[in-house]
Amino acid sequence: MFTGIVTDIGRLRRVDQTVRDRRYEIETAFDVATIELGASISHAGCCLTVTETGAGWFAVEVSGETLSKTTLGDWAEGRRVNLERAARLGDELGGHIVSGHVDGVGQVRSIMPDGGSHRIVIEAPDPLHRFIAPKGSITVDGVSLTVNAVEEQAFAVNIIPHTWSHTTLGDLRAGDAVNLEIDMLARYMARYLETGGSGS
Repeated sequence: MFTGIVTDIGRLRRVDQTVRDRRYEIETAFDVATIELGASISHAGCCLTVTETGAGWFAVEVSGETLSKTTLGDWAEGRRVNLERAARLGDELGGHIVSGHVDGVGQVRSIMPDGGSHRIVIEAPDPLHRFIAPKGSITVDGVSLTVNAVEEQAFAVNIIPHTWSHTTLGDLRAGDAVNLEIDMLARYMARYLETGGSGS
């Protein structure tokens, strides 16, 4: 599990293609000596398993399924990546509960200055938009954010200067694809209501 609080921006230093899968090497400021093989790390909101480590880097293997259902299939060497290590019991829950399972890929409609912040409008794919509500939580490329407004299939979030400069959200441009994970509580509440409160 994760909290959506990015603690490092890594850089994709190497891409190795297999028949259907890929191996990514990520440069990081994390203390690699403390990363065990098999550890889970969130990469732009996608939970991946560490398979190898080296001096200042670690490697993960990405399945064809993940490549096709997230933005990871478009990644190339040099890309900056939001990273978060898995939460531990007792850690401060600064964002919200995040599973690291991408629910869908959204598209940035617009980015506009809004006071000292930036307002990003993102179009969510079907059927994710029905799980997104004003003042609810959502994860965008691994960053826990509060939804400010919802209009049909699009939603808006405001990015404060700290988040803008300490994550890859400041790299986004209109038309870019982003990984989305809806709020886990919203998912279960929707399921509860769909079943008439029976839970079956």
